[in-house]
Amino acid sequence: MDINRLEKISDSEWRAPPHGRMQVPGIIFADEILIREMDEKVYEQMANVATLPGIVKASYVMPDGHWGYGFPIGGVAAFDPDEGGIISGGGVGFDISCGVRCLLSQLARADIEKVKESLAHQLARSIPAGMGRGGKIYLNLSEMDEMLVGGAKWAVAQGYGLQEDLERIEEKGCMQGANPQEVSYKAKRRQQDEMGTLGSGNHYLEVQEVKELYNEEIATALGLWKGQIVVSIHCGSRGLGHQIGTEFLREMSLSAEKYKIILPDRELACAPIHSPLGQRYLGAMRAGINCALANRQIITHLLREAWSYILPHSSLSLLYDVSHNTCKVEAYPVDGHLKDLYIHRKGATRAFGPDHPSLPPALQKTGQPVFIGGSMGTSSYILTGVKGAETRSFNSACHGAGRALSRHQALRQWQGKQLIQELEERGILIRSPSYRGVAEEAPLAYKNVTAVVNVAEKAGLARKIARLTPLICVKG
Repeated sequence: MDINRLEKISDSEWRAPPHGRMQVPGIIFADEILIREMDEKVYEQMANVATLPGIVKASYVMPDGHWGYGFPIGGVAAFDPDEGGIISGGGVGFDISCGVRCLLSQLARADIEKVKESLAHQLARSIPAGMGRGGKIYLNLSEMDEMLVGGAKWAVAQGYGLQEDLERIEEKGCMQGANPQEVSYKAKRRQQDEMGTLGSGNHYLEVQEVKELYNEEIATALGLWKGQIVVSIHCGSRGLGHQIGTEFLREMSLSAEKYKIILPDRELACAPIHSPLGQRYLGAMRAGINCALANRQIITHLLREAWSYILPHSSLSLLYDVSHNTCKVEAYPVDGHLKDLYIHRKGATRAFGPDHPSLPPALQKTGQPVFIGGSMGTSSYILTGVKGAETRSFNSACHGAGRALSRHQALRQWQGKQLIQELEERGILIRSPSYRGVAEEAPLAYKNVTAVVNVAEKAGLARKIARLTPLICVKG
């Protein structure tokens, strides 16, 4: 990206002044190196988002930003429904409510090393992964509708997990306002045998070691300690979410003229929040959120079963589960008045600070956990939300390292089988049904995750708590 088009606010924040049809400035949270590594398309998409009706304050890009469909990945934007604000499928993403949950063990690395091979085998055997891969659970259409309304609450009621898990999931495991009637038959059919599956792409289940702590007090409050083994799950709403996005983006694109919305890019297709189309998408999107929450809950149940089979005297407790492809209604001050805004986070994590009323009592003092995933051979991070981020980024932070190379570019540089061998030599076991999928997700195809996390902390978006390193990774 041409850095000369931006005004430097600080070493971690840059401003793109409004021009053309932009109603608000663009704000990029990054250092100079990350800015220069970003594609010019990121600037263009950030500026395009700033032209949309009813946008509030700024069009934001997180430190892991790269170009996506419509909105940049790492894009955040808030819209005021009383000012003609819109809702955009491209501002949520195709994998609705893709997110990360982290579970804590009371084991150290030495406990895992003894059974590492058998644990990797059991996890890969128990948790289906891969493109279009179905699982053992099949829902009829009536059960599908119940799941789309109930989310993780439905999953727990079916015996998948523990009641106490729900306190550690955003929205307490169930997104209100879901309307399964707005989810097409085709979307439901795609999902009927995909509950409890990881999917493909950058989705994974990873056994990790807590390698480093940056804030002992908060880490202790969260139940984290150096050398501890934790497990992270990264996945979303699978085929259902993708189908919802595909269908509504097409309909929104065709309806733009009707709603007198000028689109600088067809991929920014949207509809007024208060319009029938906008309300239909909200109902379907919220059902997609519940699908993702239920999916991660079922995977947690399968994980615990596999874990106890290999490690019968060990258990896994849920630290937290939070999504990074959503649109949520949240209250923020606008011109001195508290208003309900529609916060689009596309590849960006909600990051509530301490004392936020939406957090459970156990997290009131620490702030909400924020999970920043690595890529097989790289570190991942646990952060927490901080006070002040509500005025800086609508309580939003990054969600990962962000791609540096496209999947096609990665395939030209790496071979999956060789990568698996190289990572195994470093003590990292990869289990995947696809060598191609492994090559596409090569660690060096992503930006420097440590640099991204350091900028997020320096910019006041979240606070670093722990660094995790991978031991076993199950990928699609």
